[in-house]
Amino acid sequence: MAAVSLREVRKSYTADLQVIHGVTMEIADGEFIVILGPSGCGKSTLLRMVAGLETITGGEIAIGGRVVNQLEPKDRDIAMVFQNYALYPHMTVYENMSYGLRIKGYSKDEIEARVRKAAGILELKNFLDRKPRALSGGQRQRVAMGRAIVREPKVFLFDEPLSNLDAKLRVQMRGELQALHKRLGTTSLYVTHDQVEAMTLAQRMIVMNGGRAEQIGAPLEVYAKPATVFVAGFIGSPPMNLLARGERFLGVRPEHLEPCAAAEAKLTIEVDLIEPLGGDTLVYGHEAGAAGGEAAAARVAVRLPAHAAASHGRMALRYGTEHEHWFDAASGKRIDA
Repeated sequence: MAAVSLREVRKSYTADLQVIHGVTMEIADGEFIVILGPSGCGKSTLLRMVAGLETITGGEIAIGGRVVNQLEPKDRDIAMVFQNYALYPHMTVYENMSYGLRIKGYSKDEIEARVRKAAGILELKNFLDRKPRALSGGQRQRVAMGRAIVREPKVFLFDEPLSNLDAKLRVQMRGELQALHKRLGTTSLYVTHDQVEAMTLAQRMIVMNGGRAEQIGAPLEVYAKPATVFVAGFIGSPPMNLLARGERFLGVRPEHLEPCAAAEAKLTIEVDLIEPLGGDTLVYGHEAGAAGGEAAAARVAVRLPAHAAASHGRMALRYGTEHEHWFDAASGKRIDA
């Protein structure tokens, strides 16, 4: 295991095309970091730079205290798990998991011990003689992780490894990844665009936007105190409501809005859509009375308990001042009192 250090890491393809803008972060030995952001934000590029699959054009990357800028991927002591499993279809599970060790010249006994140990951790012992076509999607992903585990690397790199799985299997695999990290304690960097994966897996997360690290922090810290308008509008499902207030934006989470009498209202909306979800109900609408009419009105989401009454028409809402978030309209940055 090893700490990972990113110091002003930059990536440019041309003088006019810079895709990573000086990312700096210290990742502790054994920490699980999630790199989160929308498509095209640079999250996979950043991961590939740590792996050595992309060259860096500025800054420094260190693994275990050793600067790796000029090292080939094979010399960085990392293991990567990709979105596509990249298994050899003509090989058995055992052969897929052991292939990298055989190429590196490990002894037969060492290979046997490592593969059997990883298969036990991943509950693959009964599948070692099967070929990938005889496995489910979740089992194939476990084989891909097993192939990484047997190498006993200093750092695991995961590039959206669960995105090819169905929703139910993703939930199961998230639990397995949490258990795996708890058991192995290997430093891990995990790329995803899925907020739920980020919130449930990360010890800390990097929220990326346009090649920049908008915020770095623990998941609940980022959720409770977003540093920018982008983070506020990206984290959460539905995301934070953002209402223009002169030179500032007011942010309020959907769960912190509650119906009230008109006289107590801080915000009134015209309800457009009601979504009963069983455990709760989502109400979507637009700010009533906004200058410029409905087209210019802010969209508003409200999360209500399942038993709460909701109907179309006007809905008066209130919220506590402790749930207000203020952002500068020009810079997009958080304003703290």
